[in-house]
Amino acid sequence: MALTETENGLSGGEEGESDVIVNTCVLGGFSESSETRALLSSLPEVHGAAATSESTTQRFLVIMNRYQEQPHLLDPHLEWMMDILLDFVRSEQSPPSLVHMSFRFLYIICKVRGHKIFLQLLPHEVADVQPVLDLLSRQDPKDSETWETRYMLLLWLSMTCLIPFDLSRLDGNLESDGSKPREPIMDRILEIAKSYLVVSDTPRDAASVLVSKFMTRPDVKQKRLGDFLDWSLTTISQTNVQSMRDIMVLDGALQSLAKLFKHGKRNDLLQYAPTILQCLEKKHLFESSQAMLRKLGVKLIQRLGLTFLKPRLASWRYQRGSRSLAANLSMSQPTTATDAVTPEAETQEQEEDYDIPEEVETVIEYLLVGLKDKETIVRWSAAKGIGRVTGRLPKELADDVVESVMDCFSFQETDNAWHGGCLALAELGRRGLLLPSRLPDVVPLIIKSLTYEEKRGACSVGSNVRDAACYVCWSFARAYEPKELEPFVSQIASALLITAVFDRNVNCRRAASAAFQENVGRQGTFPHGIDILTAADYYAVGNLNNCYLNISVYIASFPEYTKAIIDHLVVMKINHWDGVIRELATKALHNMTPQAPDYMATTVLPQLLPVAVGMDLHGRHGAILACAEITHALYKLGVQTNRGFGGELMRPAVCGLIEKLSLSKMPFKNDSVITGWQWLIDDTIKTLYLISSGAKDMVSALSALCEEYYQVQPGQADSQMQDVLVSQYIEGLKSPQMLTRCGSALALGCLPQFMIHNKLKQVGLKCVYIFNPEGNFTEARRDAVTAISQVCVKAGVCAQGSPDSVVCSENVAEVYGTLLESINDFTTDSRGDVGAWVREAAMTSLMDVTTLVAASAPDILSPDIVKCLMCCLAQQAAEKIDRYRAHAGKILLCLLHSTEPAIPHIPHKEELLAIFPVETTTSLNWNAPSQAFQYITQLLGLPQYQYHTLLGVTVSVGGITESTVHFSSQSLFDYLKGIQSNSAALTQFGDTLLRIFKDNLRNDRYIHTQAHTHTHTHTHGYNFSLCFLSHQFCVDLLTLCKEFKKSKDISKLRGCIAVFCGLIQFPGEVRKKVLSQLLILLCHSFPVLRKTTASEMYEMLLTYDDVVDPEVLDDVMTLLSDTNWLVVPLVAVIKQSVIVTFIHCVCEMLSVSGRMILTQSGRKGISFVICWESQGHRLS
Repeated sequence: MALTETENGLSGGEEGESDVIVNTCVLGGFSESSETRALLSSLPEVHGAAATSESTTQRFLVIMNRYQEQPHLLDPHLEWMMDILLDFVRSEQSPPSLVHMSFRFLYIICKVRGHKIFLQLLPHEVADVQPVLDLLSRQDPKDSETWETRYMLLLWLSMTCLIPFDLSRLDGNLESDGSKPREPIMDRILEIAKSYLVVSDTPRDAASVLVSKFMTRPDVKQKRLGDFLDWSLTTISQTNVQSMRDIMVLDGALQSLAKLFKHGKRNDLLQYAPTILQCLEKKHLFESSQAMLRKLGVKLIQRLGLTFLKPRLASWRYQRGSRSLAANLSMSQPTTATDAVTPEAETQEQEEDYDIPEEVETVIEYLLVGLKDKETIVRWSAAKGIGRVTGRLPKELADDVVESVMDCFSFQETDNAWHGGCLALAELGRRGLLLPSRLPDVVPLIIKSLTYEEKRGACSVGSNVRDAACYVCWSFARAYEPKELEPFVSQIASALLITAVFDRNVNCRRAASAAFQENVGRQGTFPHGIDILTAADYYAVGNLNNCYLNISVYIASFPEYTKAIIDHLVVMKINHWDGVIRELATKALHNMTPQAPDYMATTVLPQLLPVAVGMDLHGRHGAILACAEITHALYKLGVQTNRGFGGELMRPAVCGLIEKLSLSKMPFKNDSVITGWQWLIDDTIKTLYLISSGAKDMVSALSALCEEYYQVQPGQADSQMQDVLVSQYIEGLKSPQMLTRCGSALALGCLPQFMIHNKLKQVGLKCVYIFNPEGNFTEARRDAVTAISQVCVKAGVCAQGSPDSVVCSENVAEVYGTLLESINDFTTDSRGDVGAWVREAAMTSLMDVTTLVAASAPDILSPDIVKCLMCCLAQQAAEKIDRYRAHAGKILLCLLHSTEPAIPHIPHKEELLAIFPVETTTSLNWNAPSQAFQYITQLLGLPQYQYHTLLGVTVSVGGITESTVHFSSQSLFDYLKGIQSNSAALTQFGDTLLRIFKDNLRNDRYIHTQAHTHTHTHTHGYNFSLCFLSHQFCVDLLTLCKEFKKSKDISKLRGCIAVFCGLIQFPGEVRKKVLSQLLILLCHSFPVLRKTTASEMYEMLLTYDDVVDPEVLDDVMTLLSDTNWLVVPLVAVIKQSVIVTFIHCVCEMLSVSGRMILTQSGRKGISFVICWESQGHRLS
């Protein structure tokens, strides 16, 4: 269970957790055994070279790191790996580099498996003591390259120290040959240990292990223990915690003492413990800024405390019967907790004979201070120390410790103290030291901890407290019998579920879910536990939206949890600092209302009203969202306090209130409050760029407000308000702010009919104004298109009416002109084809206006208007974007099959009805290219639709979506196959295709797709050369493609290459011109185009074998495929270049006359242009 320190200011929307599932790779064994053996055996060959030794080491690291999570899989292989490496170390022929590399590999293994396990496998024979000691003595402690060697030698030496012989026996004759006497082994080891305890690298940790093993030997502790402790205390006293060097020294001394008191016997160390404790008190370690020193201080102090106390198990501790889950489930009667507890009389007798030293109180005080430390590692160590020390205390003193731990849960304490207190309670409960009699005091504290959160600036702290509280609940489930926790089941279950579904932090939600699951399994008393676990498991609670909107509603359906969940949302989440949490909480309350409607009406709403009129902005926002449909007083507070940063939160909510109050026909007509409402709506329009999400609420509120309060009598507007509003919104269409234009357009569109009476011409013209913006106002054009149709529909149609009041014969052409212009909006920006928004709105508006006009005055619909309308819809129905193609297709069929009213003057209506029978209105899926294009390409046979349909189809054929390209091109080719024998139809198709190409020659949207379409047309497996043999089509197409010869757009030039290769199928003069163009492109200054041309020509010659004489075909193909076309044509090499030579060869083989000319175009001979002269014409 993760213990996090603080919560970052992440969006409540999610902390990157939403669909994340952790996949654990479970390994079955050490599968790289053979490779590892080969790597280790290769060390003598690779150690000398830096490159090979580094690559071998890195590979070994990769292998070992795979087993960080499952190191036990290495256990069967540790021995042979160690033997191989130690053989290298022991060999006298091994150079120092091989020895160091062997120790480096040993360190890697030790790091993965852990030194405690690995230490047991190191050789510890008597014969190993002297060699290891000598090798370690020869090491340089300052050599940063060989620290792994020193680390492993210190660990190895700590194992050899375990030999069951007095070390003095190994000294032999200490006299040397005329030199100084040799130092005893005991002193040598002690000096080495001391020297490495004060180094600044990793061997310091191994030296502390050596001390713990060496100083606990019977012979050493008798002779050297006191001296070593004196040295340690002197070292600690003389260090300065402000010096980094002294911090390292102090770290080593504290580590060695902590391990020594952990492994040493109490009787040997008890006499020194008070002195060491006094030294630590004087050092004031808890005031150090180094977390590691504070942690080591806590570890040493708790070990001192255990030394002061006799090693015994508290007889008064609570013991649960069987800890086995299977045993618990199989037992018909639960084991009582008192069965395993020593009788009270015996307990008191044992405790009377035992005196507690005074120093223990000091130890406990320091541990309690450690619980409040700012670092988690210190608090966790202190919590474990509290548990260990309390286990050796009498019952009364242990209860005092529990009381002191509970003091951490004061609201005057920081989140660190709460976190440390939770960890300590979990340790006490896990060890049976928190008696059931204390549960009534402890459980309420844990319930508070489960929802603990404090706001700090733009974020909050407390996630670590909530996570630790979940750990406490998890440990309680394993520690107590069900009957002990039964009185608290309701509280714990509700609190855990609230945390599991409503906590902002995903780790806390998952921790609470795990704790709830443990309680369901171990206790078996949690209501509806299994049912809830299936819905709120570890993975389900990962998504915050799912927790609030679905899982919480399911849990609230159980009566035991309904009120607790609702109360938590109202008290804790409605006023949460994160806006996303507030909004989710209100949505959750909405979803839960059916579960408890009476409770919501009689309890929840009265609780929300004071919050709505409070001073807290977050509380006001949450309360208004939760009860937006209640009182006028709530609205007035929202208006009065709608200032500052609250606007973007309050405006949409208050606009919603205005709408509801207007629809409720509140008696405020001519009241001053209406002015306030109108001001709020107008101000929202002006600042819509700040709160774009409030547009919908604003429009609805304005419409409802006008309907209820701006009519003098039914159907007649207040003229003053009419002039003011219309003029104001028309002026807003000129705003430099895009969303303000959007808001003004939406406002004009939502005005009721009586508000635009006699204002149609003014409103319509100004909406048209927005189509000539001074920038890319795509969203504004979209909303203006929608507003035009809304205004026209509300104004109505009358053929002979006034153009200022209704749609009539005088203004219908202007309306359709604007809408038809909008349907051809293909604006693109960094977001993509944003013009599609305008086209979609224009199609919808055209359908609405056309249906209205056809029903009221069909005579004003001219054939030209209807023709343009149907052709534009046909083009859009053939486009490449599925959504907009479907929208156009549905509108096309709707207008075609409309009978009430019937749309007049539809060109080729009978043919269209034959292509699109009435059943296609429901059966045809326009979103599917496989269905849509087989219908739409049939319009190519209708002359009036051919141009626009082909324009749309070519865009789809030249698109990038595979399915769209496939089915659109297939349908186009099927159509061409059908008219292959009809020369007139083919001629008309070719002319239309060329006209489209020519009309859009400078339009990048079409020109790329046109090239692809022509390529597909000429290379689709069947031969059109017979159809176009005597036609000017090929010549005209070739002429148009030559327009791109000076273009720098590689995609355009690539398209031309493909078209040229397709035109090669036409023999005669066309083929010669095509070959000339291809040869020019083969000499292009862009290497990538030369390579593309060669590749396309190669495929072309494979396809059309009549282009080249068969006798030279193989040579041409070889030259095309083997030449390096990426060679840069510099002056120094171009004259002898294989490119020039090849061009001349190809010309001769292809029977194309001409010659190559080199002309310098750059300065200093840097670049050149290759030109081709053929038949008296110079081509470049």
